[in-house]
Amino acid sequence: MLSWSGGKDSAWALHALRQRGDIEIVALLTTLTQGYDRVSMQGIRRDVLHAQAQAAGLPLIEAWIPQLADNSSYESSFANALGEAQSRWPGIRDIAFGDLFLADIRGWRESLCARLGWNAHFPIFDSDTARLGREMITGGMRAHLCCVDTTQLDGRFSGRAFGATLLEELPASCDPCGERGEFHTVVSAGPMFDHPIALVRGDSVLRDRRFNYTDFQLSD
Repeated sequence: MLSWSGGKDSAWALHALRQRGDIEIVALLTTLTQGYDRVSMQGIRRDVLHAQAQAAGLPLIEAWIPQLADNSSYESSFANALGEAQSRWPGIRDIAFGDLFLADIRGWRESLCARLGWNAHFPIFDSDTARLGREMITGGMRAHLCCVDTTQLDGRFSGRAFGATLLEELPASCDPCGERGEFHTVVSAGPMFDHPIALVRGDSVLRDRRFNYTDFQLSD
């Protein structure tokens, strides 16, 4: 199973795992926020999320958390989602994540999964993010920035395509893949999908005086 955010890193992790040929991904697991019906952090609409899962040819398990959820709420929801996976695929004990280089996040995930009797895997960890970003783009991935942390990056980057021009214009303080939370993306095409997803850019809104979200909707 793969932890799926709807963004470029989890999408590329799916591609990398499928390239190996010795692993079968049976499902995607995504955390969504109650009341918003959107992917937590990314702010991706639920119907877009389901379109991504369909394009990837995989079933989706949803883990719901309340608004302003604390760590305990997240862990409980995550555990319930893993339990659902085990009921559908008896014997499954492995989950992959699209983390790139933050050792503390990796360690926390490994510890949580171990407590729940699961094995955590990180197929694109320790990647050179500048090189990885270019590889994603040349590999056919299409993604747009759907959330920008304005304390780390100008909010005007929100809504822009994740492409070569954007990489050139990012300030030196910003990781090319946004691994420190500078930005999040929504993926609409790439080698992990069997067909592209037509998205239409909507409005942008600043939340919590910090996060600039740009809405992307399925095209009619």
